[in-house]
Amino acid sequence: MNSTSKLQGEERGSLQSNGQPSSHNTQKTEDTLSRLASIGQIAAGIAHEVRNPLTAVKGFLQLLKEEISHGYLDIACSELDQAIATLQDLLQVCKPDLEEESYLSINLCSELESLLYLFQDQIYRVQIVRNFRNCDEVIWGKRNQLKKAFFNLLKNAFEAIPHEGIITIDHYRMGDFVYVSISDTGVGVPREKLQLLGTPFFTTKDEGTGMGLTQVFSTIYQHGGTIEVKSTEGIGTTFTIQFPIEMIEQIGVMDMNMQYVEGQSFQEYFAMNEDRFHELFAHETKGTNQLIADSMYNINVGDIFVRMAKLLVEERQHELTMLAKELGKTGARNDVPLVIKLELIQAFRKVYWNLLHNYYQNVGLDMEGVFQLGIKTNFLLDHYIFHYFSSYIEYKDELLRSHRETIDDLSVPIIPLSASMAVLPIVGTLDTYRAKKVQERTLNQIANLKIQKIIIDLSGVAFMDTAVVGHLFRIVEGIGLLGCKAIITGIRPEIANTMIELGIAFTEKVVTKATLQQALEELQ
Repeated sequence: MNSTSKLQGEERGSLQSNGQPSSHNTQKTEDTLSRLASIGQIAAGIAHEVRNPLTAVKGFLQLLKEEISHGYLDIACSELDQAIATLQDLLQVCKPDLEEESYLSINLCSELESLLYLFQDQIYRVQIVRNFRNCDEVIWGKRNQLKKAFFNLLKNAFEAIPHEGIITIDHYRMGDFVYVSISDTGVGVPREKLQLLGTPFFTTKDEGTGMGLTQVFSTIYQHGGTIEVKSTEGIGTTFTIQFPIEMIEQIGVMDMNMQYVEGQSFQEYFAMNEDRFHELFAHETKGTNQLIADSMYNINVGDIFVRMAKLLVEERQHELTMLAKELGKTGARNDVPLVIKLELIQAFRKVYWNLLHNYYQNVGLDMEGVFQLGIKTNFLLDHYIFHYFSSYIEYKDELLRSHRETIDDLSVPIIPLSASMAVLPIVGTLDTYRAKKVQERTLNQIANLKIQKIIIDLSGVAFMDTAVVGHLFRIVEGIGLLGCKAIITGIRPEIANTMIELGIAFTEKVVTKATLQQALEELQ
């Protein structure tokens, strides 16, 4: 980049040779954190005071809706919901310590790979370049908060690229720090506005609240990290995040705080503690649920896993299989990425295994019993995953076949010009599969419609390889066998050159014209 700016709009000091930030860098980070903290405290106070009266107003509107039916009431409630949600986001960003989430060891390379699956619909226009080094390094942090922060950064990077571009993600270790850099070739940020990034409600987008970057800055600083931003208008933006590497503690079994009555079965134990189980599962999947909401995927996580838990506890394998097939098809229909389902199942397996541990710790099950239980539980869960994926892929394959058949129908449109004459315009790429479809449908329609003359126009063909050129002119021979005269128009020089190399010779039944217009004029 030609020019760079930092968080404070000033040049930051360079890193020392051992990877430690210089004292100048540290001071700038502390200044930035202090500034954001002050703004956050003010914003949180305002948000809290404003949210309470808005919630009261919403309650009164809901009471009015029970007495009066009016479209304006629905609009007012909808707008209030959006305002309250924004204020709630602001409170969570300004007071992240209030979120009850435990610290875990986190592999950022794995988390970034998972997040990129959520942007599959953008890959056609944006190239992703991964430069992942030191991939075994882990940091210590709150997984859901960090995933949301990187989701916001990636989302901003994609949105910053209006058409086609490149997003580059770097991961490496230097000294006692892990670095993640996300660069885009987007519109960039004006130099004078860089120092405002991360401030609540400041945004460079036409539509946006600025809360995404506020959450990013707040989360990174809460994890002892720093952020450096470089941007040049018209060239792109780079966010470089630095995390300290700390000693990782062993993760123990979850204390589920559940009730137990002597002699009760596992089914009875689950029924007694079902609400607590789903509460823990909701907490475990909080970050994933937020990503689902941000991505607007249609998944009712709570309802799905309530059904799944009951069937698993009661070991109803067939019904679990049918549920997996149903949900697999629904997930494919709603374009839910498989990585989201895997994240949810992984969280479910973790909470469920802790449930088993807590129960059998009270029962005093021996090692052999625990081993057999593990085999049975994993079999049922893996069976569910297999049928979910199979149903998901089957639906997608059916959809692709249906789309291909539709495209085939549209790509072989014989257009009758009269009772005995028609035009076949071929557009786009002509591969071997499509050439066979052209052959099959063209010959059938010529026979059914008793066409005597057909104009095959190739001017719209984007590409034809050597095999397809040969196949196409075998189709012409077949047209002649049906007593129909073929007129070929729009042959480009490269197709003609291929014909010469293949030694393709036209019979007396084939006529060529430079353009479709010339062929039509001659036939009139």
